[in-house]
Amino acid sequence: MDEQQERRGGGRPRRWPRPWADDWADDEPRTAPWPWRSTLLLTVLVPAGSTFAAHAQQGERAALDPFARVLLLVACGLLLWRRRHPVAVVFGTAVTAAVYLGAGYPYGPVFLTVAVACFAAVVAGHRRAAWTALGILCAVHLLVAHWLYRWLPPAGDAPASFAQEIVVTGWVVAIVAVAELARARREQWARDRAERAQAARRRADEERLRIARELHDVLAHSLSVINVQAGVGLALLDSDPDQARTALTTIKSASKEALGEVRQVLDTLRAPGAAPRAPAPGLDRLPELVEQAARAGLTVEVLGERPRLSPGTDLAAFRIVQEALTNVVRHSGSRHARVHLERAGTVVRLRVDDDGPATGADAGGSGNGLAGMRERAAALGGTIEAGPRPDGGFRVLAELPAEKREHR
Repeated sequence: MDEQQERRGGGRPRRWPRPWADDWADDEPRTAPWPWRSTLLLTVLVPAGSTFAAHAQQGERAALDPFARVLLLVACGLLLWRRRHPVAVVFGTAVTAAVYLGAGYPYGPVFLTVAVACFAAVVAGHRRAAWTALGILCAVHLLVAHWLYRWLPPAGDAPASFAQEIVVTGWVVAIVAVAELARARREQWARDRAERAQAARRRADEERLRIARELHDVLAHSLSVINVQAGVGLALLDSDPDQARTALTTIKSASKEALGEVRQVLDTLRAPGAAPRAPAPGLDRLPELVEQAARAGLTVEVLGERPRLSPGTDLAAFRIVQEALTNVVRHSGSRHARVHLERAGTVVRLRVDDDGPATGADAGGSGNGLAGMRERAAALGGTIEAGPRPDGGFRVLAELPAEKREHR
């Protein structure tokens, strides 16, 4: 996923350090951008700087000849491929610099090409190849400076001083430190991007589940009432037209309310940042819920006083009671249900009982309704227990925190 996102964003997928065998493989994507500007700048600066260094080291090192200038141009030209072939480039610049050094040419910016190639290889994930190439160049320098100088130009050259070796070591350490720092920063950026993408996906999943729960609770309750009243109206259409008219009125009221709540949910999808036009339902609408259940032929007895709850908990409590009564209407042969409300400290308890018996085999199943109730409770750090009672019937028991808190 991250690799696809980076490709769409115009960048190349990042390279993580790999085992030794794979570290030498030159399989960088061929779509990496060409570093034209930086390579052109180095192609100008390195020969110019080397010319200045030749004047400063005149008499100590060999003068720059056409072969030396070819080596400088080769070292700079190789950098153009440092993003597509970092391993080959880091070894190529190291070998070119070693030949330049062995030929006795002046110390100078040629080593900058090795530093840039090493930096690119480390950032691309080829750390071992970069350190090996750098180590080879350091070994060649030590051999030339302290042993091979007797047979290599310029004639009469003396062994290098320890001060010079300290300077060379300092430059190597600086290159290593800067390259490793850049690699660590890039890996941290990649992790941050992955975490942000994961958090965005998680928020999207949570919002999708929230909307699904809202739509399910609204539609399941309203359609259950509509289904029951439609059956009553059809049965009494000829024998008792007045009662059939009452059933149709109930259907109209339930469908209107369902359409309003569905429209409210859809409005939040169209304008996620906008404030809702209507307050979220809570236990203050419990009398309406009881009245709707009564129209569906279910008598609901409410025991206990409505507790004061935070908006999030109040909405979850209302939806849980609504879904529990919907299940009674749909799956229970009982026409009587009891809703118990109780607050004990920081916990509110909701209990919905019916006397049964179940009218279907799935009366105590874990369908979307029960799953939605459990998800609502878990999101607040609460619990749901649902199942048959020992003396018959069915019970839904919910324990929710009175104050909403996010549960992870």
